[in-house]
Amino acid sequence: MPADHEYGIDISPTNGDLSAAVTTINNDIGEPMTTTFTADAFESSATGQMAQVPGSPERISFTGSGSEYFRIWIVNLLLTIVTLGIYSAWAKVRRMRYFYDNTRLAGSSFEYHGDPISILKGRIVAVVLFGGYNLALRYSPLLGLAMLAVLICLVPWLLWKSLQFKLYNSSYRGIRFGFRGTASRVYFVYLLLPFVALISLYLALPFVHQRIKKFQHEESRYGSTYFSFDATVGNFYVVYLIGLGVMVAGLVVLGLGFSGTLVAVFGGVKGPKIAMTMMVLIFAVYAWMFMLIPVMMTLIQNLIWNHTKLGELRFTSDMKWTRVAFIAITNVIGVVLTVGLFMPFARVRMMKYRLESMSMVPHGSLDNFIATAQTEATAAGEGMADILDFDMSL
Repeated sequence: MPADHEYGIDISPTNGDLSAAVTTINNDIGEPMTTTFTADAFESSATGQMAQVPGSPERISFTGSGSEYFRIWIVNLLLTIVTLGIYSAWAKVRRMRYFYDNTRLAGSSFEYHGDPISILKGRIVAVVLFGGYNLALRYSPLLGLAMLAVLICLVPWLLWKSLQFKLYNSSYRGIRFGFRGTASRVYFVYLLLPFVALISLYLALPFVHQRIKKFQHEESRYGSTYFSFDATVGNFYVVYLIGLGVMVAGLVVLGLGFSGTLVAVFGGVKGPKIAMTMMVLIFAVYAWMFMLIPVMMTLIQNLIWNHTKLGELRFTSDMKWTRVAFIAITNVIGVVLTVGLFMPFARVRMMKYRLESMSMVPHGSLDNFIATAQTEATAAGEGMADILDFDMSL
């Protein structure tokens, strides 16, 4: 269930959401609980009544390696260049299948069923839309604004269909995931809420982030069982305030450490020594801001998955920001020193840690839950009438 995003905090459907569950169970993946259980799965031998007992946690594992993925990555890259980007759809399917096949939970791996032709059609639509916007803008600023308004209105709907495509084409033990949603809620979440964050000068960003993740998770399902999400807006504000506090604390320390240089600069003092010290300060600020990425990534992933359930199954995440920071820093160094050739190794290292930091805690027998889900999925059937046959890869 690998994600296309490696770093950063993303409130799009591909980081921390269920396509990131199926991408990160990611993201940069973020309602009713309809699970039913058979009586004999939880029947008490003494009373003959239902008795649901928490099962043993099942930790997710990732069996892929950087060297294996490098061979897929380099072939994908070369063929995409040779075909002027056309092969990118097939490259995505190969990449997704590799990560899914190597992501294991309770002895079984996930499967990706995406069709490269459908993905290619989605990318052609994206190129036409954004290319049309650029052409319209060059021809007339007014026409460009009109085209931009059309794009803004289309993006929420396209995101919705992309989520449906991604989740429907993901499965575990033969049961497919899915995404429901309604047009009204999609436009509220992906059009109105981002506007609220913007006009609030991003003071409402934690609120918007929570609402988006709640929508993404609670509209996602496994078979006929829906996920639930109980993290509150207050939980998100706490995480954002921690991140803000860490950022401010670091900048204050740097300011105090370079106070003499700053006073000299504001006083108009110049010279090679001052210039060199300012360059060091700027580098230190950028390095500190980069360090905030693993801190926020850890806080967000742990918050989201520690408050997510599938029926009575719950998830846990115990990522450590120190480990994420070490992986991120060494990945950057590796990519720079190898002129980009370390990128597939970097993706596998980060993905492996993020996935293996997560566990699922069954409420009773996982096998019984899967058996029930298989029966319900077969009875309900899998309709695709409302899912367009393309993926925007957004």
